[in-house]
Amino acid sequence: MEQSVNVMEETSGYNGNDIKRAKLQATLVFLLDDPVLVDVPKKPTLSDVETLINLELGSAMRISVLKLDGTSFDVAVMNSANVKDLKLAVKKKVNEMEQSKMGHRQISWKHVWANYCLSYHNQKLIDDNSALQDLGIRNHSQVQFLPYVATKESRRHSKRRRKHRFFHRLNKRG
Repeated sequence: MEQSVNVMEETSGYNGNDIKRAKLQATLVFLLDDPVLVDVPKKPTLSDVETLINLELGSAMRISVLKLDGTSFDVAVMNSANVKDLKLAVKKKVNEMEQSKMGHRQISWKHVWANYCLSYHNQKLIDDNSALQDLGIRNHSQVQFLPYVATKESRRHSKRRRKHRFFHRLNKRG
């Protein structure tokens, strides 16, 4: 009897693992379409699920991010998160939204953070190591994008420019 089952599986092209995987995938798709689980990403990672569980338990917070065009979206971060964690959550959420709308589209986040910053109650969130709770950000707070112009002291390439100018002046003298 066992041999006939094995022969049937081999002839049909499916083995037990493929069937289990297909059932699991179908169940996952069904669960993700549930309105209660609308905030779960389409391809959730373990950290996404952990953050959402912690959000339900009260050890994480949901923050609304207002874009320059007036639209907003929500991100979830742990209560102990800092500005860098918030930026990573924003980056992940925006990339996910762009991927679902436009397909494969790359955003230069280096350019974004060089020209824009997040702010909370007109306070620019520039220091990546600042804890969100120390800045007054709590569950259901709203941060917004603002244009940001870095001062000359904070620009990375300023030393290189000065060095280049120094050597340029030496060449003119000689």
